[in-house]
Amino acid sequence: MFLVLVLLGGSTLAPPDTARPKRLALIPVPLVYYTPETRLAVGAAATATLRFSRDDGFAAARPSQATLAVAYTQNRQLLLYLPFQLFYNHNTYYAYGEAGYYRYTYYFYGLGRQEVPRELYSVNFPRVRVNAFRRVGRLLGERGQLYAGLRYQYEDYQVTRVAPGGLLAGGTVPGGQGSRLTGGGLGLFFDSRDNVFYPRKGVVADVGAFLRNRATGAGPAGETARFSRYVADVAEYHALGRRAVLALNYAGSLIVGTAPFNALSQLGGSRRLRGYYEARYRDQNLALVQSEVRLEVYKRLGAVVFGGVGALGDEQKLLRLRDPKAAYGAGLRFTANRRDHLNVRLDYGLGRQSTGFYLTVGEAF
Repeated sequence: MFLVLVLLGGSTLAPPDTARPKRLALIPVPLVYYTPETRLAVGAAATATLRFSRDDGFAAARPSQATLAVAYTQNRQLLLYLPFQLFYNHNTYYAYGEAGYYRYTYYFYGLGRQEVPRELYSVNFPRVRVNAFRRVGRLLGERGQLYAGLRYQYEDYQVTRVAPGGLLAGGTVPGGQGSRLTGGGLGLFFDSRDNVFYPRKGVVADVGAFLRNRATGAGPAGETARFSRYVADVAEYHALGRRAVLALNYAGSLIVGTAPFNALSQLGGSRRLRGYYEARYRDQNLALVQSEVRLEVYKRLGAVVFGGVGALGDEQKLLRLRDPKAAYGAGLRFTANRRDHLNVRLDYGLGRQSTGFYLTVGEAF
């Protein structure tokens, strides 16, 4: 369970909409938290929303965002990461991704139907994910923009410690002793949202194909394995009056070939089925539906209720629809950047014999 203290520097918050627009708004977030696997941890994060000078005078320019975060734990664990999304030149170009380095511990609960008592394992890994798109047309009116582009990913997943006698230690889990993942593919991205950070209407869809990626060390005898992944992530938004929004999210993932366990389709975490530990469930295939009602309560304060259900599958059964995973919960919002309606969110989710607190910047979907 996380105990998180977040202090926002009021002088750095973005001004209200009536103030003179600024290209850059910065949200500093000092962090203190505790978990059983990390003990006490301290760190800091800074989220920047920005607009490039090339877009001066272009009222429809979408804001870009980048977050730099670092944390160090009492168990000598280190997290350093930089997620970003960038819009440039009148929204002609769009890029998003993440660069980071992690020295951390996770719980492993097994694969697919082969569930095990949780095993604590340690890893060191750098990770780079880049998705670069160019606008190729418009759909559903002026606001609907269609992008096409390339994707790239790299992850050197160095497993440094596993639970003695556990499933990972047995050598039968692909990538259980570590793996190096490299590869790329193609993607389509469609966006008709009226706001990037807090949409009240519109659709956003991200569809990709990662083709014949290499996973060194993930084969049965530690050799190189290859796999392809096909993914889709769609969200739609509907205004329910002036102060409420219904958000819906549909996601799917299909893997063909042998993927390391850390690259399998996953449920659980701060974005997919809040209430379960991150990657609590892993398998080749995944389908997920989740919804959220977002309420503007008073000035900068908001609240949400959410729920979702997902199913996993493998080569024998595409999706095990008779074995669904469900979670629900509620949360609070604080609008840190009023111009772009960028929220700090605190959620509490409940799953099957599982709960979780989540505190981060930006909505889950």
